[in-house]
Formats: sequence, C-alpha cells, structure tokens
Amino acid sequence: MAKVKTMYFCNNCGAESPRWLGKCPQCGQWNTLVEEVVRETNTKGTAAYAPVDRKATKPVSLADIKTEDSPRMSTSYGEIDRVLGGGIVPGALMLLGGDPGIGKSTLLLQVSGAIADKAGYVLYASGEESQMQLKLRAERLQITGQHLSVMADTNLDSILQEAAQNKPMLLVIDSIQTMFTDNLDSAPGSVAQVRECTARLLRFAKEQNVPVIIIGHVTKEGNIAGPRMLEHIVDVVLYFEGERSYQFRILRSIKNRFGSTSETGLFVMEEEGLVELLNPSATLLAERTEEEVGSAVMAYLEGIRPILVEVQSLVATTAFGMPRRTSIGYDLNRLIVLLAVLEKRCNFNLGNKDVYINVIGGLKVNEPACDLSVAAAIVSTLENQPVPADMVILGEIGLTGNIRSIPRIEQRIMEAAKMGFTKFIVPKGNTKQLKSDWKDITIHAVTSVEEAMRIIF
Repeated sequence: MAKVKTMYFCNNCGAESPRWLGKCPQCGQWNTLVEEVVRETNTKGTAAYAPVDRKATKPVSLADIKTEDSPRMSTSYGEIDRVLGGGIVPGALMLLGGDPGIGKSTLLLQVSGAIADKAGYVLYASGEESQMQLKLRAERLQITGQHLSVMADTNLDSILQEAAQNKPMLLVIDSIQTMFTDNLDSAPGSVAQVRECTARLLRFAKEQNVPVIIIGHVTKEGNIAGPRMLEHIVDVVLYFEGERSYQFRILRSIKNRFGSTSETGLFVMEEEGLVELLNPSATLLAERTEEEVGSAVMAYLEGIRPILVEVQSLVATTAFGMPRRTSIGYDLNRLIVLLAVLEKRCNFNLGNKDVYINVIGGLKVNEPACDLSVAAAIVSTLENQPVPADMVILGEIGLTGNIRSIPRIEQRIMEAAKMGFTKFIVPKGNTKQLKSDWKDITIHAVTSVEEAMRIIF
C-alpha cells in the first residue's frame, strides 16, 4: 500500500518542510507553511490523456527547426495581440491573474469565441460556473460560436483526456485553484494540487502543441494565489488590472518568453463585454473644460505607449494642526517630496495647506515624468491661475529643484500633437533627442521648477 505522511508547503515559494515552521526557510516569509497530506507511491504519476512521445525528446539541430510551420494565432483583439507579442504561440502555457470581478473570465470567453469563429475548435473548461451559467454569459457577450465547447468540471484528468481526443486550437482553464487530480489526496486549491495541475497542463501544452490559458486567483496583496513557482513554470504571465468602480481595464505582461513585457492593452467594460480602447487619450480628456484652475495634462507612459492624462489638485487651508496630504492615482511619498521642493526652492507656502491630488480615469501613474505636471496643478490651485488648456507638461523633479530628462520624449509629444496640444514644457536635457521638425507647436525647455512655473503662469 502507498504510504501516507504529512508535509508542510510554503504558499509563497512552494518549499517543503517535514514540520511546521513559523518562517519559511527558503523565502523568509512568515506564516506561509500549510499542511498537506502526501501519498507516496512506487511509480510516478503519469497523465492519462496520452503516452509520452519519445521522438520529441531527442535532440534536434537548431538549424533544422522550422518556425514557419507554427505561426502565431491571432486573438482577433489587437490590444491582446500587442501584449502577447503578435499573437498566441502554439504550445504556450499562459497565466492570467487579476482581482475578483475585474473581467478575467469575460475576457477569455470573448477570446475563445473569436478564435472559435476563425481558427476552429476551442475548449473552455470552468470549475466555477455550470454550463448553463456559461451559456448565459455567452448570450450577454453575443457569442454564438458553434466551434466553442464549454465543460463544467474540476477533474483535470477528465479535461485533459477530452482535450487530447479533440485537439482544440485553444484550451482555457477557469480557474487553476478549482482543479484537482486524482493522484493527490489534498483539496483543490492547495499548494500540492496547484503545482501538480500546472505541471500536467505544461506537459500537455508542449507534447500536444496546444496553447493553454489558465486563470489564477490573486491574494489580498495582489499576488497570484498558490506557490510562487507557478509563475516560473508558465511561459507568459498576464495581469488584468483596473478599478471596479471605473470602466477602464489594463492588461499587462509581467513575463513573456515570446515577446516584450513593455506593451500594455487597454479595454473598456461595456454592457456587451470588454471593448478595445483604441484612443485612450481622447476618452480620458473628453470631459476636460477650458482654462480650469487646478488642472494639468501630462503624457504618461503605459508600458511604451504614451497616454494623455489629466491630473487635478485642490489646496485648502487646514483646519487641524497637521496638514493633510491625500493622493488618488499618484504615489503619496512622491507628493510629499514635491510639496517640500515647491516650498523650499520656489518659496510657496504649503506648510498650513491641505493638498489633494486626483488622477482622472482611475489610472495609477507611477513614473517620475509626471512630477512637473502634478506640481503645476498644485501651484495652479494655490495661485488661482489656470494652466493653458493647450499645454502639456513633462519632467522629473529632483530634490534640488532641477528638471531631469525623461524617456521617449518624442513619442509623448507626437501623441499630444495629435490631440491638438501646441505648447509643451519639457526638460532641457531632452532637447537633443527631438529629431523631428515640429511645426505649429512651441516647446519650452526648462532646467528648474522655478523657471517652469514662470513660463506656465
């Protein structure tokens, strides 16, 4: 008979320990070891869907491998193809994570329907919804593909056996935390089950040359639940982000063995599902009014894609002894540094003022290139003078009050020029990178915050 024993696995890194420890000896995290029942057998567990192809394991010369035989498969969504590097690679194992209710299942069901209409048979396996519930979701999304099959099962062995018989163009697993294999006695979602199920899916994807997308839940810290090695096993790790109270969604690539991790995809949640946001700058600036006090426009890089975003500020005399600083969509620590620089280098009195910053649209801007535009919005409210409506402000502010250069300055100006902006405040260090001969626009190169404020106001 098989021997049964108890082991402890780390939820963060997957390390094993014969006894419980308060701190993981591998990753150093506290209270991450969980108890699992492990059954030892004399033979290794093998997948039931197909035998191992020994011919595929023999070494092959790199020059003899033809990549033209396996072109990338388009998802019919340009934003997703951009993030993946041109489409889905055959045999790739991809992981999609995101907060609950953000739209992960909706996105993959739309992708499955589009691929089924153009490429062929697609299998969507869900352990969280019944077939009737999936049908209701598909009707809401207006998906009527005859080649899209849905399977409501949590037994991964049954799903892989079905997939091996029909050879789908794409296999979707929703979600990996609900799947289990009969070789393990632990409950679905445990460290052992998540690790074993992911290993089975990896083997299936590589042997059958079928792309597999799995959905992963996230913890309260925003990390994908399960062992950390889950992200190391897969080929592509995608995060679907956004505020649930806003309609904007961002698809990011954290890991991509087949492309760049700098690209991002933008979507809008509508009644009929997720819609690609082809011109995000126009959408974010649609309700901006002319000559508004406390408002400034910046060109924010989402990956390598410039997006025009409006930042608003409110400055009021504090009613308490300690002034309050509140930031929505912008780093609070950077805001505190900006206020100190404005008070020390530009002689603005902010010691007794409450300062509130808000980035319109629910976006989170985290690059230093947004510093000067945030500072301009603050000074605009403090002096009660509006920033010119056709001006875009760019630059990183140092502690000495100087303006430092930023990356991709020409792409930012091109995006703003398309939207009708004609005045630009840029760091003087970026002037050498401007190769285009700009017409009908005015570029002011500045070296300090004080000089930038004189030009703006």
